[in-house]
Amino acid sequence: MGAYQLSKCHHEQACRGAFLTDSMLKFLHLSDLHLVRPGTVLHGLDPAEQLSLCVTDVLRKHADAAFCVVSGDLTHSGDAQAYEAARDHLSRMPMPVHLMMGNHDDRNVFQSVFPDAPRDGAGFVQHVIDVEIGRLVFMDTSEPGRAEGRLCRERLDWLRQRIEEVRDAPIFLFLHHPPFCAGLSRMDQIRLQDAGRLLDVLHPDLPRIRHLFVGHLHRAIAGSWHGVPFSGVRGTSHQIALDFTTQDVASVSFETPGYGVVMTSSDSVVVHFEEVERPWTEQAIRCPS
Repeated sequence: MGAYQLSKCHHEQACRGAFLTDSMLKFLHLSDLHLVRPGTVLHGLDPAEQLSLCVTDVLRKHADAAFCVVSGDLTHSGDAQAYEAARDHLSRMPMPVHLMMGNHDDRNVFQSVFPDAPRDGAGFVQHVIDVEIGRLVFMDTSEPGRAEGRLCRERLDWLRQRIEEVRDAPIFLFLHHPPFCAGLSRMDQIRLQDAGRLLDVLHPDLPRIRHLFVGHLHRAIAGSWHGVPFSGVRGTSHQIALDFTTQDVASVSFETPGYGVVMTSSDSVVVHFEEVERPWTEQAIRCPS
């Protein structure tokens, strides 16, 4: 799967085909694949089958996208076979695919299956790409053995440097863990724990932060955080129920899988939430994350 090897997107041919006008770029946002070992299921679903449906939907509707971002939780338990399944399914994508880490991922196992995936000097799975609309920054918020997200000093210093390198460019920031509360008790408990430190890094350049893209929540969600617009997408398999009352556990639901279709230009960011048709049930179950 050669696409994920792109650590930068200066290659004009890789991106120019998805400019629907001279100034509008189209890319895709997928998240929370939660793949498991072949032959097993998760919450009664086969995540690989659900991902295959999403990829087929992309091929049918959005094969012209410049690139795709998968914002973490590629697997559910960090198994090598699950990462191999992710590689095989995502290799069907006709565009570059940028992979990120989530709390269900294992950085070392991931790197054994994706040895050419970009990493920073400290070994975190994070990188940038530069396109005509600005700089996209992909952060690694995973902390081994923990469900909540973290950004240590090394990762925050890396972010500061990547922002300072392009003093006039708009910044599009991608995190698995949201830095804000969404009103979902358990998911709020395991959000990014270093939101204040992140804000300190961003604050001098806050007007340049055009959009924040997150995963983790398994929901199509949009809003703003300290004036920065954000969006998140459904997972490609199970979802988190819109349950504002249950405490301490996440209610899993079986709403249709989905992904984001992002249209960006010099003066706008528009996120369309694509839903993928499949048989589903309205029941929800409660389980720890």
